[in-house]
Amino acid sequence: MSKRSADEEKLAGPLKAGGRPDAMDVDDKPNDMGEFEDEYEDEYESEDEIIEAGVDGRPDAEREAEEAAMDVDSGPGTFIVGRTKLDPGQTLSPDPTTYRMLHNLSTPWPCLSFDIVPDSLGNNRSVYPATMYTVSGTQADYSKSNDNALLVMKFSGLSKMDGGEESSDDEDDDEDADPILESKSIPLTSTTNRIRVHQTPSQDPTRPPTTLTATMTESTNVLIHDITPHLASFDTPGTLITPQQNKPVCTIRAHKAEGYAVDWSSLYPAGKLLTGDNDGLIYVTTRTDGGGFVTDTRPFQGHTSSVEDIQWSPSEASVFASASSDGTVRIWDVRSKSRTPALSMQISSTDVNVISWSKQTTHLLASGADDGEWAVWDLRQWKPKPGGGSAPGKPDAIASFNYHKEQITSVEWHPTDDSIVAVAAGDNTVTLWDLAVELDDEESKDTAGVQDVPPQLLFVHYQKLAKELHWHPQIPGALVATGEEFSVFRTISV
Repeated sequence: MSKRSADEEKLAGPLKAGGRPDAMDVDDKPNDMGEFEDEYEDEYESEDEIIEAGVDGRPDAEREAEEAAMDVDSGPGTFIVGRTKLDPGQTLSPDPTTYRMLHNLSTPWPCLSFDIVPDSLGNNRSVYPATMYTVSGTQADYSKSNDNALLVMKFSGLSKMDGGEESSDDEDDDEDADPILESKSIPLTSTTNRIRVHQTPSQDPTRPPTTLTATMTESTNVLIHDITPHLASFDTPGTLITPQQNKPVCTIRAHKAEGYAVDWSSLYPAGKLLTGDNDGLIYVTTRTDGGGFVTDTRPFQGHTSSVEDIQWSPSEASVFASASSDGTVRIWDVRSKSRTPALSMQISSTDVNVISWSKQTTHLLASGADDGEWAVWDLRQWKPKPGGGSAPGKPDAIASFNYHKEQITSVEWHPTDDSIVAVAAGDNTVTLWDLAVELDDEESKDTAGVQDVPPQLLFVHYQKLAKELHWHPQIPGALVATGEEFSVFRTISV
């Protein structure tokens, strides 16, 4: 509201019952101007007091303090997915306007782990309905362990949401088709803890690449399968998979305890595999020129508890990182004769469950821990601090978030954008984060007045029993997550 000057206030007079008193008949000569009594002089002592009063007659500072207190009081009433408990009988439904694509697909048994298989359908695809290939391992009931299987799957008919972005000129007319899940099953007798895919390019350009899977099982064995014929059978009607093709091409028996850590090197085309177990031991297996596999029986040792995750460096062929329930991340060089880590960092007081090495900015490593914290580390700065700053020996993270209140089960950098990270957690959510958002300390913890919701939080997707997620490297922005069922989606945010 605009404010009048003191002289205008006197001439206009105060408001009274919707009208104003008649103007006083005064002489224009300033020297003859007389004084008159202001009946409101007890209420407004000065011009300063008039300006200080707010729209409701109170000082602005007093009113703003009360409004701030009301905002704090209303905080607990804000519904936060994954944190606010649902009342009995309540369920969550996604807002379809926030997704470009959203599909849920079920398998006979839940899958703890899966991986996306690169295909020949092209990169940077935006055509709907989309198609993708995946591989996963099941977690059947203990009483039905023989029902476990390695599933080679084709997801097709993945249409976009109604009312989404305009179609491409080359987009299929059948963009609203129902999703289809086709699968080829390879019998297993044990639960799959984690599975990873590797492709070896073919020497013959007319033949597809050789696609290998490495499966860490509850039985302690690591199984390597060649699923090339299984993938080909999806697009070749009438193809039969023989029992011999379902057998593993290699079984690694070096581990004496089960494990969860497994990763293929992207810089070794023939195939180089790392596997880590609950005894804290890490083994390397190399594929020979003749197609066989050789496991070095000398393990890498250094962790004092189970190895939870392993990642090869995306830029240095001999370097890898491991995460452990001993709260450390260790950096190794496979050329080391001592089989000990080159660098060890205590980054958490709880289990470090997962790590992800950025493929775009290769000195950045993301980690997720059992206490719900996930963080990003600059490996160039990994030198323990001699006291001061953070906890003794613990490096400073360049970003860390405690938004999740349950264990982090998966973390992965966006394949082409080094500011975007996807995180899955035990609070039944998959969250997307934009690390390009930079705010000062006062703004960094709250968003839109909601406490403990960082502005870097881009999107929250509800995923019951979320266990693992992966970006599709050939479909920009597309994510696949596994839990009670598979969720395939792309948000409007990425």
